Amino acid sequence: MASMLMNPIRSCSVSSSWAVRFGARSLSTTAQLQAQVQTKSKKTLTRPGVKNIVLVEGVRTPFLLSGTTYADLMPHDLARAALQGLLNRTGIPKDAVDYIIYGTVIQEVKTSNVAREAALGAGFSDKIPAHTVTMACISSNQAMTSSVGLIAAGQCDAVVAGGVEFMSDVPIRHSRKMRKTMLSLNKAKTLGQRLSLIGSIRLAHLSPELPAVAEFSTAETMGHSADRLAAAFGVSRVEQDEFALRSHTLAKKAQDEGLLQDVISFKVPGRDIVSKDNGIRPSSMEQMAKLKPAFVKPHGTVTAANSSFLTDGASAVLIMSEEKALAMGYKPKAYLRDFVYVSQDPKDQLLLGPTYATPKVLERAGLSMSDIDVFEFHEAFAGQIMANLKAMDSDWFAQTYMGRKSKVGTPAMEKFNLWGGSLSLGHPFGATGCRLATTVANRLKKEGGQYGLIAACAAGGQGHAMVIEAYPQ
Repeated sequence: MASMLMNPIRSCSVSSSWAVRFGARSLSTTAQLQAQVQTKSKKTLTRPGVKNIVLVEGVRTPFLLSGTTYADLMPHDLARAALQGLLNRTGIPKDAVDYIIYGTVIQEVKTSNVAREAALGAGFSDKIPAHTVTMACISSNQAMTSSVGLIAAGQCDAVVAGGVEFMSDVPIRHSRKMRKTMLSLNKAKTLGQRLSLIGSIRLAHLSPELPAVAEFSTAETMGHSADRLAAAFGVSRVEQDEFALRSHTLAKKAQDEGLLQDVISFKVPGRDIVSKDNGIRPSSMEQMAKLKPAFVKPHGTVTAANSSFLTDGASAVLIMSEEKALAMGYKPKAYLRDFVYVSQDPKDQLLLGPTYATPKVLERAGLSMSDIDVFEFHEAFAGQIMANLKAMDSDWFAQTYMGRKSKVGTPAMEKFNLWGGSLSLGHPFGATGCRLATTVANRLKKEGGQYGLIAACAAGGQGHAMVIEAYPQ
């Protein structure tokens, strides 16, 4: 596929210095742009006979580099902190929620249903059911849309959705042969049987199986896939570093200006109170250029500087029917509108979820790209983001791979990830979706826009997109 894509995609209109130009414009979003957004008069997506579902509030723990302040905790500790933060922020009674859904990717075996353990720890009523979902990097997206489904079906009025990931401590297994021997030992009835099994153990059996961020179907790491995708779409190392620098610079600006209001303070047991994400580190193009390729060596373009980093963190959102929210005295942040899930070939199109999902969700909502005021796309790798932008701007790709007559077009960069993204804020796999949705809601309010769009790729070649509409102010 790389050779097929290379020539047509390189002719796309996204130039090698686009990130610098757009980054400068984005860093100083003008009052003129905001005035344009605020004066738009658009139809609402409210439909007769369709229940309005709202995002009331969203919070998250600070997202921290794995192995730092959260290192001695467990996943349910972070999830519990996010749930307690949501309770404190909203003041909702602990027995007023009908259901709790959490997303996670690498599960701690002691708390396989982390939603239930975190809910009990946060003080929610033990009468509230809770379950955990997994869908790679869109796990909390799935938690949110499952919540929407429960409310739309009339099963619930108030659901908490969230996600958590804890990469500081992941399950490490014995080798399969060692596991079989240990299980057989547990069943052995005589000393002779036990001694025979112990004698069969070889040194190689003691080698542990370490978890890897890799595709089971292809055995390829996601970083390797990102490198191939960037090459297929002709995305240069300079372009990727420029975009990563943009993400960190915008995140630092948003953090300094107090715009990341979804972040709650968390007193880590035995350690300090954590109040800020610690992975935001604006650098320089010169420093970033010194880093060696992380996956495809020696000629790859994906490096530690233009990739999202291993992150610990949790998020939570309160989703309700509009009727219930208003009855309880809440002023919702936004309506959760149409959403779609997509799935492609996990070998060559692993990270192209946003390209496939965006036109579908816009069509469902009856909107165009120009109607969207706020874009929040998950940044797994700078190369992944830019490959998606080039694919979205290519008629050839739309016609050849998507069965569409023409391209959907690219987001206006002055509307795109203006408060940073996963490259800079961090990416706890199971928690990012809720961060995206809450950021869209908060940006719509801040910027006076009406429609936002979130999109994300995920392992397995899957993806998600959702349209969010600002609640009338």
